[in-house]
Amino acid sequence: MTMKFTDVKGFAFDLDGVITDTARFHGQAWRQTADKVGTPWTQDLADSLRGISRMASLELILKAGGHENDYSQAEKEKLAQQKNDRYQALIATLTPDDILPGISDFLAELQREHYKMAIASASKNAPLILDKLGLANKFVGVVDPNTLHHGKPDPEIFVKSAELLGLPVAQVAGVEDAVAGIAAINGAGEFSIGIGDADLLSAADVVFRDTSRLTLENIKFKAQLKD
Repeated sequence: MTMKFTDVKGFAFDLDGVITDTARFHGQAWRQTADKVGTPWTQDLADSLRGISRMASLELILKAGGHENDYSQAEKEKLAQQKNDRYQALIATLTPDDILPGISDFLAELQREHYKMAIASASKNAPLILDKLGLANKFVGVVDPNTLHHGKPDPEIFVKSAELLGLPVAQVAGVEDAVAGIAAINGAGEFSIGIGDADLLSAADVVFRDTSRLTLENIKFKAQLKD
């Protein structure tokens, strides 16, 4: 069912690939993990890690190399922590210059129009990233990953985003760049805005090629074309 953008009073943003590009840092850190466990690194493997949790990503890497039964749970958790340590060292270099094109203007526009905003990222590093970007005060809050039982494409994170905003799901628009994320937004019953390839994100209510095109006027125009 296509949701109505005219009902929207709040936005739930994914972080990686929407607010800033930390995917390159994830890729660097995960590639080192893949090298360590002996899994060949491919673009298909890299793409499969987008939008899913840390432990789920590690499981995919291990499975891709046939190593899923080679490590205990404690060893897997250590590998995941080592990856995160590498990732945190990389994101510590972020500055406001790393905010994706158009995002600062879009967030300012939403503030002027009195939309509420939250971050729907399962990354435990989200508060640090927002602080480095100088955006922490733009959002009502970040969904606490410790409260989540299921990762994307499960809708739980976007349902909790709506709760954080104090809005019913029908009044929230989710912004995502991953297929799993769009599925999560749609599953929550929210208006879905995709950033990226229109064919890949065809399940979204509206899609923009990149963040530079993200404005209220453009969203409303595309939403009207689908009505």
